[in-house]
Amino acid sequence: MESTSAMSTPRTKIKRLPERGSYDTSTIEVILDEGLICHVGFVHDGQPFVIPTIHARVGDTLYLHGSPASRMLRSIRDQPICVTVTLLDGLVLARSHFHSSMNYRSVVALGTGREVTDPAEKMTAFEAVVEHVARGQWDSARRPTNKELKATSIIAMELSEASAKIRTGDPEDDEEDYELDIWAGVIPIFASFGQPIDDERLTPGLTAPDHLTDYER
Repeated sequence: MESTSAMSTPRTKIKRLPERGSYDTSTIEVILDEGLICHVGFVHDGQPFVIPTIHARVGDTLYLHGSPASRMLRSIRDQPICVTVTLLDGLVLARSHFHSSMNYRSVVALGTGREVTDPAEKMTAFEAVVEHVARGQWDSARRPTNKELKATSIIAMELSEASAKIRTGDPEDDEEDYELDIWAGVIPIFASFGQPIDDERLTPGLTAPDHLTDYER
């Protein structure tokens, strides 16, 4: 699975089980786009933190969105950060506990946070975050006012240094354990989304648009 791209650097090189690694740009982008939540690692006053937040990708740029009061967003301006996304695809149950695992797709991206101040880029990032959560929603709700844009902090990170790590397939037991009368296999994990639930103050007669009733990722 291992491949190389401009995102491959000594810092992103996968050392443990390197055959599971990928530095292919399209592979990395697909994982980032599918994940609803990322985790941002940073250091504040000498203390490491890892905070979950919403992200969105536009081309080679990853955007992180939140309140100007957010300690994380204030701390990562012009500072090194690590952004990770993990998607679980299955529970891998082997004949031995030692070889049980999970099927997953993950990305680790390294970079430096850049505060977005240009109003046009900020609006682009805002739209990207909305569409990342629910494609088609940008045109279905009121767009942010200038006051709301000022009350939103957005940090950008260029995607120039990243790697993906992926596990697929069956358990990999010790050869002698294949003779044991023990069930082994994979329990798949699927994300499922229910039908929209109306807001209690919804105007009578309004129904959810198709892009929400048919929501999927």
